[in-house]
Amino acid sequence: MMAWLKPHPDSLLGKLGSPSYLRWEAMANLVWMAALFIGPVVDAKSDWTRWLPPTLISAPLYLYFHFKVYTGPYRQLPWYAAAMAITGLIVWPFNGVALGYAMSAAMCLAYLPSLRRWLTALLILAVPTAIVAQQRHVSPWIMLLVGFVAVLSGFGHFLRMNNYRRDAALRLSQEEVRRLATLAERERIGRDLHDLLGHTLSLVTIKSELARRLALIDPERAQREMEEVERVARHALAEVRTAVTGMRRGDLAAELVSARLMLEASGVGFSGTLPEGVCLPTQVEAPLALVLREAATNIHRHAKAQSAKVDFIVDKEHFQMQVSDDGCGGLSAHGNGVSGMRERIRALGGNLQIDSPPRRGTVLTVRVPLKQDRVAGVAADAPSVELNNRSAA
Repeated sequence: MMAWLKPHPDSLLGKLGSPSYLRWEAMANLVWMAALFIGPVVDAKSDWTRWLPPTLISAPLYLYFHFKVYTGPYRQLPWYAAAMAITGLIVWPFNGVALGYAMSAAMCLAYLPSLRRWLTALLILAVPTAIVAQQRHVSPWIMLLVGFVAVLSGFGHFLRMNNYRRDAALRLSQEEVRRLATLAERERIGRDLHDLLGHTLSLVTIKSELARRLALIDPERAQREMEEVERVARHALAEVRTAVTGMRRGDLAAELVSARLMLEASGVGFSGTLPEGVCLPTQVEAPLALVLREAATNIHRHAKAQSAKVDFIVDKEHFQMQVSDDGCGGLSAHGNGVSGMRERIRALGGNLQIDSPPRRGTVLTVRVPLKQDRVAGVAADAPSVELNNRSAA
């Protein structure tokens, strides 16, 4: 719906990432236009030959300027609002409801980036409006009421836009943090691989060249050199596997930080810290980190919550993680995301419970065993799975 509203990259919608609520706000601000035709019709003194032609001409012009406020270049917003106000002041003598054009322009001016610029534009708009009102002998009290409504509505628009801008800035900040973290991780991986393989590959190259030269002169020594090359290569392969395993390892602490950034950027309060001294096996921590990521994503996308938290309970045999929010609830226990979480926890021998009554929030509880035999069993299964994947490939 409303896909036809394609904003300019530098427009009001473009700057804020084209949020759906601002699109709906643009549409809701047009509801009053029905009064342009209803008002004169119910007025027994009105003459349709006087008010209908200018109203029919002005309505498309107003619609064009109105949507340009949201989709046109942001620097031209004051000019679009001024065109709306001028249209209203011209049609006002023929149709009294057309004053709404000027009021709508005053509210659109509240989208300007600073309070001073909005108030200045509002004062400039008030001058021609007061002149036309005086010519039409409109009561000053009515104009004061109209001005009060325009200022109050515009101030609400201004505060809301400030919140939108802060949210957009937080999202950009979050994306920049993630980009820098990704860049730093790539540099670290590059340094680690260089340290792991640079010297080893140089040694393998030198010994291989030496073995090739000795192959005919001293076969026994060439064989010893190749055995040394094999030993060095196997050692390097083991180090690479260890390094890759560390890169793939899920980190609960990192996922907590990522969840905090994502949720707080969308206006959801977040609390939760990993207990000190907790050191989970890699085979347990990695699936738990993925479950936490999926739960935080569900809260961000669907919960409409004001706050969320993560609690941990640790004993000698079990580790429990509970993710809760105060959102709309009603989470399906059989969705694709939930099914994936259940499979990961089931592979650890644990269980996942969801309590999500409608309009009362959601509580997701994960409980997994920490017994060494179970962890060892999971670790033993991993190579066979990898081997089966390679065979399938």
